[in-house]
Amino acid sequence: MKELQELLKELEPTHTSLVAVSKTHAPEEIMELYDKGQRDFGENRVQEMIEKYEQMPKDIRWHLIGHLQTNKVKYITSWVHLIHSVDSFKVLKEINKRAAQDNRVIDCLLQFKIAEEDTKYGFEPEEAYEMLRSEKFRNLKNIRITGVMGMATFTDDEAQVRREFRQLRNIFQHLKGNFFADQDSFREISMGMSDDYPIALEEGSTMVRIGSLLFGERAYG
Repeated sequence: MKELQELLKELEPTHTSLVAVSKTHAPEEIMELYDKGQRDFGENRVQEMIEKYEQMPKDIRWHLIGHLQTNKVKYITSWVHLIHSVDSFKVLKEINKRAAQDNRVIDCLLQFKIAEEDTKYGFEPEEAYEMLRSEKFRNLKNIRITGVMGMATFTDDEAQVRREFRQLRNIFQHLKGNFFADQDSFREISMGMSDDYPIALEEGSTMVRIGSLLFGERAYG
């Protein structure tokens, strides 16, 4: 485990922000980090995030980092801070629809499939480019794309992890140059977790998602 302040000091030179991944951890554990100044917390499951949102201080910025089903979107759009895991136009359209009902513009990241594992969700680059070129995307007024997210393959092969993170950074740069050149808000590269964040930092991450390193191993059951 690593102390919050120690980790923040590590992130400081690159101005990388920290999302503390609190999935499966109890509110009292989250409050220990909250009391030390942490405000950004990430959850994988909508139901768990709702329960914690209802119980906990309202200045917490909740990040949805797990796969989001369209039928769950309506439960979080009035308060979610950032959705990292937009992996289809269908989900984006639903977020836009529900955000309009809540009179909000919701920040979203496009999730790209950079890992070799079949279990990972995400856009293929060409699929995303085609969507961004479309009129149906331009008609979405209640979402704001602020960057990209990806998960590297879970492997001890650091060269492969680095290659995958570099691929995500290249996708970000292509999107920035071709679709979001005039939008300062398009600036996030959400990549790097407890096991691989040092490589992610070297490859240009602006936001890391750290769980077990801060909380210890996840509590199952």
